[in-house]
Amino acid sequence: MSYCLNPHCQKPQNKKNDNFCVTCGTQLLLKQRYRAIKPIGQGGFGRTLLAVDESKPLKPVCVIKQFLVQSQVTGNTQKAAELFEQEASRLGNLGKHNQIPCLLDYLIQEKHQYLVQEYIDGYDLAQILKEQGTFKEAQIWELLNSLLPVLEFIHARDVIHRDIKPENIIRSRDGKLFLVDFGAAKLVTGTAILQTGTSIGTPEFVAPEQSRGKANYSSDLYSLGTTCIYLLTRVSPFELFDVYEYTWVWRQYLVDNPVSDKLGNILDKLIENATSRRYQSVTEVLKDINFNNNQLAMTSFAESTEKELVAAERNRYSRYTDTKKTVNISTLKQFRDLKYNDSNYSWKCIDTLYSYSSPINSMAISPDGRILVSGSDYYYPIKLWNIKTNTLLGTFACNYSINTVAISPDGLIIAAGDSANNIQLWHVTSLSKIGVLKEYTSFLAGVNCLSFSPDSKYLASAGSDETVRLWNVSTGEEIRTFKGHKQSVSSVSISPNGQILASGSADRTVIIWNLSTGQILHKLHHYGMFSGVNSVAFSPDGNMIATGNDDDTIKFWKASTGEEIYSLQHHNGGVRSVTFSLNGEMIASSSARTIKLWNLNTQQEICTLTGHSAKVNSLVFSPDGQTLFSGSEDTTIKVWRCE
Repeated sequence: MSYCLNPHCQKPQNKKNDNFCVTCGTQLLLKQRYRAIKPIGQGGFGRTLLAVDESKPLKPVCVIKQFLVQSQVTGNTQKAAELFEQEASRLGNLGKHNQIPCLLDYLIQEKHQYLVQEYIDGYDLAQILKEQGTFKEAQIWELLNSLLPVLEFIHARDVIHRDIKPENIIRSRDGKLFLVDFGAAKLVTGTAILQTGTSIGTPEFVAPEQSRGKANYSSDLYSLGTTCIYLLTRVSPFELFDVYEYTWVWRQYLVDNPVSDKLGNILDKLIENATSRRYQSVTEVLKDINFNNNQLAMTSFAESTEKELVAAERNRYSRYTDTKKTVNISTLKQFRDLKYNDSNYSWKCIDTLYSYSSPINSMAISPDGRILVSGSDYYYPIKLWNIKTNTLLGTFACNYSINTVAISPDGLIIAAGDSANNIQLWHVTSLSKIGVLKEYTSFLAGVNCLSFSPDSKYLASAGSDETVRLWNVSTGEEIRTFKGHKQSVSSVSISPNGQILASGSADRTVIIWNLSTGQILHKLHHYGMFSGVNSVAFSPDGNMIATGNDDDTIKFWKASTGEEIYSLQHHNGGVRSVTFSLNGEMIASSSARTIKLWNLNTQQEICTLTGHSAKVNSLVFSPDGQTLFSGSEDTTIKVWRCE
């Protein structure tokens, strides 16, 4: 079906392959490629139509926004047209973000303006409120954790959205929240933020200063806050404010829907009328969101897996010989059958996760493949990501940079090593802090790497003081210290059978240790001036050790004898990370800005993945091996998938 773009057409429906409207003769294709199918929305600035891009083989679905201002006043029409064009400019300048629909095109055809954008298949929060009723506290935490980083992203690029409301937040069918409609967005440069502009936005959700034409960054935070109290009460924010007492009374409208003091206080500060008492930045809001006292966005996520985690807790100490059963065997079998050098399969970047000014130092994935944990710098360096939706679940506060993260094989504990010599342990089920292991006494030391034993009982750590340490996770006691390296230890890995440990160092050696006794079994040497070892990894069967080295090579060694088997090269800038797919048939490696995938059966390169603009520090495969996550100093995590 084709839909005529002429707003005055009496019979806009046309046949699927028609190029001109049979009723009015209007050209049906925009730019000879975009075909409207049906209208899906109407507003004061125009209408939105579902469309397809016929220039591409699969004819992907997209959205056409057509400028059709309702007012006939010349000044209003001109201003509206400027705002419509401005939306295209803002989206183009913002760059890509996985929670903002991509701008595909902006054009003028037959005297009408059009925006073409990515189609988000889902419902806006106003629709969800109407269908499902008032939001619960857990949903508000999820909204805050998902939308605040998006605001941080646009504010960092000097853009104020100015029209945040339930209708402009869409939840896709896979659960991801999107911020849409940048038609009211304002670019702020230099002293422009101090200048009075046009009052714009939806009145019941806009901040007082914005209604007077003086919007600032905190104005968006105000609108997010009023959106939250509206979703909690289903009452207009106009009714939630007592104009006689000049105070918010939104709590009085909560009907069998209590909220914690923690959430209430944060919302109160978001909707302060005086900007001096309101949150000034996203960072300030995030600093007040404490995972220790509530489950935030993870509440519903944790509830859905509670039975699994409880069962895992009960069997925690009996799973030593049974860890491989957590893998879906049928999925793994199908993946083994993939021919990586077959031209029918390719790896593509399907999403980008933004860490917001924090370089990604390390990543880990839960055994069930549902949670990704990243470690980085600055205020909230530990971030949890929902892999299903590729959205931020939340953050853990820490005063120091996080160098390394790990998740126990039973999926119950997150460990994080920081630059202040501490190992922090967090419980996945309750999101509460278990404790802190004090790592080293040297002022210059830091925890560089972590590795859990396959039964989750023990944790190996290493750092700048040239030692490797083994900890009892349950008691927090240090079991033993491994000494043998002469420079900082950059990577450790415990074998799949839990009997040996491998450590790589800047001293150009890899040491294989007996985990039980601490005895050195083999010492492997890399010869050459630039041969420091950055990464070590055991193959899933435990027979091989792979090392990523400063001399641009990946070397493979027999774990039992320490004998070098072969090496792979063609990287440039040193190999920073190596990781095996769970079936052991593929390895991924990273360097300055590139990632390479290798077929271990043929010892041939499968492909090179590019897209990061800085060093790629960490790589991790999903359990089924069909998705790869890469963390970089460019502050992003890229999601790559085999198709």
